[in-house]
Amino acid sequence: MKTHAVGIIMNGVTGRMGTNQHLVRSILAIRKQGGVRITDGETIMPEPLLLGRNASKLAKLAEAHGGLPYTTDLDAALKDSAYNVYFDAQSTLRRYEDVKKAIAAGKHVYCEKPIAATSAEGMDLYKRAEAAKVKHGVVQDKLWLPGLLKLKYLIDTGFFGEILSVRGEFGYWVFTGEHQPAQRPSWNYRKKDGGGIILDMFCHWRYVVDNLFGNVKSVSSLGATHIKRRWDEAGQAYDCDTDDSAYGTFLTDRGIVCHFNSSWCVRVRRDDLLTLQVDGTKGSAVAGLRQCWIQPEAATPKPVWNPDIDNPIDFKAGWELMPANVAYENAFKVEWELFLRHLVLDEPFRWDLREAAKGVQLAELGMQSWKERRWIDVPEL
Repeated sequence: MKTHAVGIIMNGVTGRMGTNQHLVRSILAIRKQGGVRITDGETIMPEPLLLGRNASKLAKLAEAHGGLPYTTDLDAALKDSAYNVYFDAQSTLRRYEDVKKAIAAGKHVYCEKPIAATSAEGMDLYKRAEAAKVKHGVVQDKLWLPGLLKLKYLIDTGFFGEILSVRGEFGYWVFTGEHQPAQRPSWNYRKKDGGGIILDMFCHWRYVVDNLFGNVKSVSSLGATHIKRRWDEAGQAYDCDTDDSAYGTFLTDRGIVCHFNSSWCVRVRRDDLLTLQVDGTKGSAVAGLRQCWIQPEAATPKPVWNPDIDNPIDFKAGWELMPANVAYENAFKVEWELFLRHLVLDEPFRWDLREAAKGVQLAELGMQSWKERRWIDVPEL
């Protein structure tokens, strides 16, 4: 077996997303399966080096997974020729400077989003990577969720006819930390630490809309700080000064209206934490993270408005669950494998740092729209 070893500096893997999705369910899962198979006699094997600021956390994580190498010294890691890839899953405000260092050191880079705090910084990283001739990519995991892959299949096979609109509902109730622990870190609700749901989620909605429904051409957005006071990891109360909910409308170059509600202050009474309803002239679909329900034109009921009686139509019963005709893998792992193939085989990988900057751009324009209370056009980057 010919093995292409790819050394990867994994910065920020002690966090929830870095540990669970990127290290355990992606890189270690790839290693466990014997690498990314190219042919029966050739494979790509990732070799991770864990990096972070807390040596104790790194040591425990490394030991829990078979004694992986780890370090707290970024500069030393970037000088190590055994690792030619830098991955960043840190908090947003730390990412720009460290990715810039990695590019200057000649490392290929793969990053979580938001890639930076501003689109100008994001485009700067893109231009630096292009000038340095290093390969680069951004995590756009939702494109490989089973629910969205089923939506893509419906689009590609013409199920919807002309697509008219998209309604996205995302979020869940995040406890304040006063009476029971919060399930999101406290920095999410502090502006100085890079918090805010617009910056977090509009980066996702940009690539979801661009890839499925057409390029976003204009945005109208309203943000809100619904909960003004929360309690941090040490049990100390603090004031929330950034948005915990956002209500955005995006118009694409195909004339499709996409409205997304994003909230950390909503109790879920729907099929999943994220649902997308797509309505077209020939049919509609509702996709969650994994499942997708469809209703074609021929099966659409004909309601009559009458508030004086209980509605005789069971609306949910009129939807059919799409079958899982293929096996779906972890969405983060799928994109990691594509990036590894891009590194070794030079296969196309279009989810690059420019795409990352476009996500931050939409968040910026969403915040501008909220501030100025008007529609904002989205220029080309």
